[in-house]
Amino acid sequence: MRLWTWSVALAATVTMAGCATSAPPSKVAVKAAEAPAPARAKPLAPGLDPMVHADAFPSTYKALPSRPTAFVGAHVFTGTGQLIENGVVLVKDGKVEQVGAGLSVPAGYETVDVHDKWISPGLIDAHSHLGVYASPAVQANSDGNELTNPVTAEVWAEHSVWPQDPGFNTARIGGVTSLLILPGSGNLIGGRGVVLRNIPARTVQDMKFPDAPYALKMACGENPKRVYGSKGRAPSTRMGNVAGYRTAWINAADYQRRWDDYRAKAAKGEKADPPKRDLGLDTLSAVLRGEIQVENHCYRADEMAQMIDISKEFGYHIAAFHHAVEAYKIADLLADNGICVATWTNWWGGKMEMLDGIEANAAMVNGAKGGCAIIKSDDPDLIQRLNQEAAEALAAGRAAGYQISEAEAIKWITANPAKALGIAKQTGSLEPGKRADLVIWDHDPFSIYARTVRVYLDGAIAYDRNDPRYQPRSDFDLGQAGAGVR
Repeated sequence: MRLWTWSVALAATVTMAGCATSAPPSKVAVKAAEAPAPARAKPLAPGLDPMVHADAFPSTYKALPSRPTAFVGAHVFTGTGQLIENGVVLVKDGKVEQVGAGLSVPAGYETVDVHDKWISPGLIDAHSHLGVYASPAVQANSDGNELTNPVTAEVWAEHSVWPQDPGFNTARIGGVTSLLILPGSGNLIGGRGVVLRNIPARTVQDMKFPDAPYALKMACGENPKRVYGSKGRAPSTRMGNVAGYRTAWINAADYQRRWDDYRAKAAKGEKADPPKRDLGLDTLSAVLRGEIQVENHCYRADEMAQMIDISKEFGYHIAAFHHAVEAYKIADLLADNGICVATWTNWWGGKMEMLDGIEANAAMVNGAKGGCAIIKSDDPDLIQRLNQEAAEALAAGRAAGYQISEAEAIKWITANPAKALGIAKQTGSLEPGKRADLVIWDHDPFSIYARTVRVYLDGAIAYDRNDPRYQPRSDFDLGQAGAGVR
């Protein structure tokens, strides 16, 4: 695209010069004609220009084969704030075709009787480390934190993801159909995260969610200052953290300016030397262009407010604060800035910045006008029970006086994480045209007794509790004693 733009601009320059020769040439024009033409900038090899292959590791995801299907008679949570009783969900070509009460089933559709069952959109985990901290949890599988520099924007979590991690299968049993895999939180800027489709796969590219934006992992507070302060280097304080963020964004803005100057000269046919490509600044400048989502680990309310100020200073947007146990203190500020909150319900007290966590946090964020609450895992066990964690948050909110329906609360693990991950146009709710990602539950998903019966991705069965054909196991599992024994 850049080379095409350059050639068009050059052609326009030549055409304009040709029009100018219709009048008698002046002395200045004659001198200009005699002067040597400026040397044209050579096109760069593709790998040297960050704009040519913005994604050098593109998705090779292929949807599982599906068939036209009608799910008939369920309590249907649509993920839009609606609960449809005796609902019908029609699925065709891997997409949701229609949702409503009492819909007729078209000819040729397989009918799935789900009376006395519940249907929800596929669950989405907005914060996971599956694959980068794979099971078994040994040092050899600890690949989530590149703790060699406070700013490691050059690393990509997907290059640590091990697709054979058994956690992907257990997460699918819990109803998780898509998830964001993030680097850890030991650095100020930890690198790129990647959104995955939760299917068995041989490579991470086979799992990558098509057209999902990348995420940038940033971290506030205790973690980076503890990691690097213990090494006798900056940052060792919270003010050192902030200086580190600002320095990184200043460098990114300068890098972007140098590339813009180079391309402007190249478009005019002027001789120009391109900047040396820098992988970390590629990522940060893509954030400044709005191409990469910022996912910011941050516990305390005051630090979240500071990070909002920094984002405004450099012109980027924070998609979500993660953990954010004090989000309830500034719920209005977060809502006003269009920032989601990805949190737990009762994880608190593990360190000083966690001490003011409350169970009604998500409910209070939800209660702010325009608030966007998310329940996420950050844990290979909790990812199997996101519905229960959401149920606890809902109960705590109601106990605190917030009138929240289950149809609204289901968005905390479906539509809202889809929004924060930049994939809401494709998934997160059961609306016509979206991916047919859905879960059939044997009880209300807000019940402690609820278990998944089936999980569908793109309208295809990805897990079935009662059919061993749809109970995938990783190659690693199959190599262990006792694997596969029921």
